[in-house]
Amino acid sequence: MRLGVSARPVRVGIFAAVLALLGGLLLGWSGRAGAAADPLVSQGKAATASSTEGSSYAAGKAFDGNASTRWASAEGKDPQWLRVDLGASVSISRVKLSWESAYAKAYRVEVSADGVTWTTLAEEKAGNGGTDDWTGLAGHGRYVRMYGTARGTSYGYSLFEMQVYGVPDGSPSPTGPSPTGPTATPTPGGAFTVVAAGDIAAQCTASDSGCAHPKTAALAQQINPKFYLTMGDNQYDDARLADFRNYYDKTWGAFKAKTHPVPGNHETYDPAGSLAGYKAYFGSIAYPQGKSWYSFDEGNWHFVALDSNAFDQSAQIDWLKADLAANAKKCVAAYWHHPLYSSGGHGNDPVSRPVWKILYGARADLVLNGHDHHYERFAPQDPDGKATADGIVEIVGGMGGAEPYPIEQVQPNSQKRISGEYGVLKLDFTDSGYGWSYVGTDGQVKDASPKYSCH
Repeated sequence: MRLGVSARPVRVGIFAAVLALLGGLLLGWSGRAGAAADPLVSQGKAATASSTEGSSYAAGKAFDGNASTRWASAEGKDPQWLRVDLGASVSISRVKLSWESAYAKAYRVEVSADGVTWTTLAEEKAGNGGTDDWTGLAGHGRYVRMYGTARGTSYGYSLFEMQVYGVPDGSPSPTGPSPTGPTATPTPGGAFTVVAAGDIAAQCTASDSGCAHPKTAALAQQINPKFYLTMGDNQYDDARLADFRNYYDKTWGAFKAKTHPVPGNHETYDPAGSLAGYKAYFGSIAYPQGKSWYSFDEGNWHFVALDSNAFDQSAQIDWLKADLAANAKKCVAAYWHHPLYSSGGHGNDPVSRPVWKILYGARADLVLNGHDHHYERFAPQDPDGKATADGIVEIVGGMGGAEPYPIEQVQPNSQKRISGEYGVLKLDFTDSGYGWSYVGTDGQVKDASPKYSCH
């Protein structure tokens, strides 16, 4: 999100530098007037980068306080990033970037508490090199990075110095409280975390070392999100009530009250009737509005839970159109079982295309699916598979516990695929955007997404 005009970086030219030397007259040209009084907290700290041009241009060169040394990325590649670990959470007020001739035309200054999920502090879309001095910032985190998305030259990205100013969280700032006017960038409000997975409970228990759903459940519970989403095929093979009680309930059932499920094709196989065991087990949790599809809100997000076994029913389609028309939230996420796009064994499922068209028309942001037993993320695209910035991001998250499927035919716009490593999606939402990581049952992050803003 672009900052207000007064919070754009100060371009330090020769005349401005002379004035600064004479009397410090430039303090507070953008952001709060006293921001420069906060101490420099990044010098000498541990730094990493997406790449380096060579050993003489290591990431730490941009944090050594020496204006004649520099970090330089590999040439000719976007995106690239430079990150510093401040060692502890800091209240950040200012970030100053001193570019070499290989500068960024477009980049973001981002902050993170864990080095995985990032929040934008400032964004430049028309950079011209020199010095960018971002003041009036209001962010909190241990890690700060420059994330370059477009080079200003045919070379790479290169910074003489990247300086971060602020005070450790919990310490009094010498400048007093941050402003609330248009020059400040507020920290995201309404932030919350969600855990999601599909294709979960095989007919096995923790006594079987090869049983995966007890492990994904333990991981999901450890993350302790605001709530959980399941993307269908919650219970194998026929989703009978007895099977739900014997398997799913002993693992993922531990947090059933905080779960918003949808059914998959296996829930339709119950000999007692399609979705009979699913409905008996989840009850009103899965039918809060009397149907197997429903919606709910959290923060600035509207979540739409759909039954892809019934996409041919006009009742669901009519409901979806009315639900989206009545939505007042800025951000929209939808989830169901059968993915429109997948590089796995089941492949693309056109049954979901009409729903995609409705969601795309409503400027929805995110779609979560299961069905194929792997993890995959796609770049934003339209219902016809054309990459576009205003498109929908799709994630396949079918690694909740069922036997993995191999990747078979990689689809256009697929950015990352993982098969064979069980895990869950850890989704982090704010009032204006989202990002996620795919976390394996060993607790390690296997993939981290870009940070997306809501349409």
